Amino acid sequence: MEKALDVTRGLTLVFTGNGKGKTTAALGMALRAWGQGMKVLILQFIKGGWKYGELKAAEKLGPRFVMQQMGEGFIKGSNDEGLELHRTAAQKALKEAQQVILEGAADMVVLDEINYAVHYGLVDKRDVLDIIRSKPPHLHLVLTGRNVSDEVAEMADLVTEMREVKHPFVAGIPAQKGIEF
Repeated sequence: MEKALDVTRGLTLVFTGNGKGKTTAALGMALRAWGQGMKVLILQFIKGGWKYGELKAAEKLGPRFVMQQMGEGFIKGSNDEGLELHRTAAQKALKEAQQVILEGAADMVVLDEINYAVHYGLVDKRDVLDIIRSKPPHLHLVLTGRNVSDEVAEMADLVTEMREVKHPFVAGIPAQKGIEF
């Protein structure tokens, strides 16, 4: 009779695509990890200013589930007037991620919307690749956001692409509490 392998290995997981659900999938995974006794850190690279429902929930989960909004809010495009402000905030979030990962202070780190940050030039793709390469063996690293680079996707253990089939916003339905925020 063969003995089952008990190998724990930190994975790199990517949720990308133009469909809704990238952050939601990462949060579900983070909640699952927390439920297994793991310490989770979620750094939001773009989101900031709004009081999302997940922030309220995270506060109730205690010190093993930390979510930090580090962004300046949504970017209106590559000609956004506040792009430099976004860049400064993203650089600060990147330094925080590097420090936490280097110290091994969490079992799972979610870099929410980091793919957007790379796409808009707020952080350097090479720095993200270095984070993936240098993460401790036990750490699960989750990256979200549209426009994942080919290099990041290649290094990941799992890449899931969310594809929009239908969205209520197209029908004129505004963002709904508990669904989008």
